[in-house]
Amino acid sequence: MPGFELFGPEERKEVNDVLETGILMRYGFDGPRKGIWKSKELEAAICQRFGCNFAQLTSSGTSALTTALTVLGIGAGDEVIMPAFTFVASFEAVLSVGAIPVLAEVDETLTLQPDSVRQAITSRTKCVMPVHMCGAMADLDALLAICKEHNLLLLEDACQSIGGRYKGRHLGTIGNAGTFSFDFVKVITCAEGGAVLTNDEATYTKCDGFTDHGHDHTGVDRGADLHPFIGYNYRISELHAAVGLAQIRKLDQFLAIQQKNHGQLKTILSQLPEVSFRTIPDPSGDSCTFLSWLLPSETLTRAVIAELKSQGILAGNFYWFDNNWHYIRKWDHLRQASTLNNLNDGQRQALQKLSVTTFPASDRVMSRCISTAIGLLWTEEQTQEKGEKIVAAIKKALSRELVN
Repeated sequence: MPGFELFGPEERKEVNDVLETGILMRYGFDGPRKGIWKSKELEAAICQRFGCNFAQLTSSGTSALTTALTVLGIGAGDEVIMPAFTFVASFEAVLSVGAIPVLAEVDETLTLQPDSVRQAITSRTKCVMPVHMCGAMADLDALLAICKEHNLLLLEDACQSIGGRYKGRHLGTIGNAGTFSFDFVKVITCAEGGAVLTNDEATYTKCDGFTDHGHDHTGVDRGADLHPFIGYNYRISELHAAVGLAQIRKLDQFLAIQQKNHGQLKTILSQLPEVSFRTIPDPSGDSCTFLSWLLPSETLTRAVIAELKSQGILAGNFYWFDNNWHYIRKWDHLRQASTLNNLNDGQRQALQKLSVTTFPASDRVMSRCISTAIGLLWTEEQTQEKGEKIVAAIKKALSRELVN
């Protein structure tokens, strides 16, 4: 990862197709576009590649989440259970529809801990939103069972796990809906973009209208479209879709490279008994965008991070516990309800409660976890060298710990 590492003539060709027509908008202008419909092509490619019935492109992964939440009927007063380890877009989307993000613990899968989800359910809970972090999946069997038992929706945030599978099915196609992100650092990129995936036609039809100001898109004259409900402008452009169309055709190549480099790096780190690896509910379905590894203690993990930094090899190794974007511990703007607009009463009360809530189980995992991003351009020799440098840093940190 990410897909931009292997940009080439394929992306340029698709973009030039659009530029030659001058029609950059995904809707309308039927004549001048001369049959060039990159967004439609990409949506069809997504359905074919990932085995879902419908796909709606959006302007970002965040707008895809917002769209999915809206069309599933989630709004003011509804609670959405999500993990304490995710990207900020997950809770931003929940807040944007007036709903309440309820954070639950993560375990060594780095995703939702099913027991914590059960404990978080209240009479206001409407949806469970697992986030398939760092390329691998949540325990979907357990979460689906919980949702069935309590009559809850399951929305998959699969923005970081494009190409991952769970027991033969693609992540993002298993719940009531799923979302992808195609931003610049994702497995495949449009530069900016996202998608909602679903197997339900009614859900798709709502997505199609909601992302384009409520247009019903049923006629041949865009100006005469009806508007059965209020929508917003979450459209992708034809330029962005063109890039994604070239990228999705390379996905199998990306995944194969990631799996090879991931496997080699894991073998190197496995020589150290102090290193363990994240739990993956279906190892064969890992998209291998990251190798996430754990050490026995926070103290040792911080020492390893310091050593990686001192040797100039920290880049690409992420210590999420101190990360501003991905873990509750550093989400001060969420805990303090630092919004530019007024929140509803339910949201305000929930965030006040969150400001004093602790996540000890998640802390125990995340304080010991380092995730190494897997490069698409690494040679076998470079992967070996990276692995050996990480091992050397761990050994040096261990020797210092023994002395102390």
